[in-house]
Amino acid sequence: MKKILTLFAVVGLIAFISCEGPEGPPGQDALIPYVFETTKDFTNANNYGFDVPLQGMLSGDNILVYELVGTSGGDTWALLPQIYYFNNGLETAQYNYTFSKSKVTIFIDGSLSDFSQLPASFRLGKTFRIVIIPGDDGVNAKKAKVDYSDYKAVIARYNIDDSNVKKLN
Repeated sequence: MKKILTLFAVVGLIAFISCEGPEGPPGQDALIPYVFETTKDFTNANNYGFDVPLQGMLSGDNILVYELVGTSGGDTWALLPQIYYFNNGLETAQYNYTFSKSKVTIFIDGSLSDFSQLPASFRLGKTFRIVIIPGDDGVNAKKAKVDYSDYKAVIARYNIDDSNVKKLN
């Protein structure tokens, strides 16, 4: 009798394990990679700003945008907004951004009345990295706070692989 009960228990366990239940609700695909790079010009034609379309961003996610500020000894990134002073500190211009679930807008703002007077190096061929920070940070929630102004610290904190950054036009 014990052998029969054991046999039924084993068969029941196997049957229970192999059963499939109803499929759960579809999840949203993660936005991979989490880092995008774009190089653009700021001109009068684009009103000194441009949009970068996003797909799949979740409502709790956040965006950080970094400007490429140096390349000697490896790329150096600075978190936006970045404020620059011109005309002996009398006028300012800054790179800034806004975002929604569908796009990031990067633009120049400042006290100058005519941004075309900014040096070409400030307006043309500017490279930015857009980092998507997941809103649901369950696994990493117990880790120490991160300095968001430090690009490398953000990448490390969120386990983001930036070795193959997707370049956007």
